[in-house]
Amino acid sequence: MAKQYFDKLSAFVTRALAENPENTKLECKHFFSGAALYADRQICITLTPVGLAIKLPEKIRQQLFQNKIATRLRYFPAGPIKKEYALFTHGIVEGDEALFTYAKAGIKYVLELSKS
Repeated sequence: MAKQYFDKLSAFVTRALAENPENTKLECKHFFSGAALYADRQICITLTPVGLAIKLPEKIRQQLFQNKIATRLRYFPAGPIKKEYALFTHGIVEGDEALFTYAKAGIKYVLELSKS
C-alpha cells in the first residue's frame, strides 16, 4: 500500500527537482504507511492515508487554517498534533498549482531551519 503513496509523491516532486536552483538534495523515501520527501535529510512533506502534509512557516499555516484550505496534522485520531505541518486532506490533486507553491515553500522553510 505504501508504494502508491511513494509513487504519487515522487511524481509530484519531479517538478520540484526540475526547478531546484540551489541543487538541494531532495529524496523520497517510504514513511510508515506512506511516503516522505526529505530536503537535505530533513522531512518536509509526507503523503499518507490521512493526506498530504507540508511543513510550513507559521504565517502560511495560519492563513491555510483560517481559510479552511488545510487542517492540523494528526497521523492517528488520538495522536498528537504535528504543529509545524498543514494537512491537505484531499492529497495531491493534479493541476493544483497552489499546492505545488506550498510544497516549494515547505522545502525552502526546512532548508532555512536546517541552516540555523
